[in-house]
Amino acid sequence: MIVDRSCTRFVKSSFSTPTGGNCVEVARLTDGSRAVRDSKNREGGEQVYGPTEWAEFIDALRASVLD
Repeated sequence: MIVDRSCTRFVKSSFSTPTGGNCVEVARLTDGSRAVRDSKNREGGEQVYGPTEWAEFIDALRASVLD
């Protein structure tokens, strides 16, 4: 399914460097999901995570479970 995200507001982490680097952008979708894309290749597609998946990911980050 193709979804028009032209009005979706993607944001980059405040920890990202202004000159680029390995950054991702995240957008909050109307159904509570999150869309994630590579800031260096915005036309390269997105990955979408449901509310439960996103919450589990954030919990893992906070617990320093992920490398």
